[in-house]
Amino acid sequence: MPGLYAARNIKRKRKSDRWKDIDYKRRVLKLKKRKDPLRGSTQAKGIVLEKRQLEQKQPSSGMIKCVRIQLIKNGKQITAFVPGDGAINHIQEHDEVLIEGIGGSEGGPKGSLPCVKWKVIKVNNLSLDALLKGKVKRAT
Repeated sequence: MPGLYAARNIKRKRKSDRWKDIDYKRRVLKLKKRKDPLRGSTQAKGIVLEKRQLEQKQPSSGMIKCVRIQLIKNGKQITAFVPGDGAINHIQEHDEVLIEGIGGSEGGPKGSLPCVKWKVIKVNNLSLDALLKGKVKRAT
């Protein structure tokens, strides 16, 4: 049982002990936003550096089509997933793409995609979905 005049010490101890809580520390120091290559924004533009295939994690098997992108806003390089059957054929090197988060739990990778947290939604200001369905044609 604390003493009659112990309130100041209890308050100071509670304040210092909060820093041992990892969730509190990450929230106050804004570590998630600092680490995020998109810097807290939902979408970002980038330039395609190369196309690559990644192998899925266990127990799935197969090759995931991805592109390596350099973001325009800060020059960071990330790997983004290209959704859709044959969608990788509509993307070439040095194209400008728009990416957004895949939307897995807590903003992390979804399913069997190792370390891939973003997906391509536009190529040269044309919707990737519209290109796949044949609604728009790509300018050559």
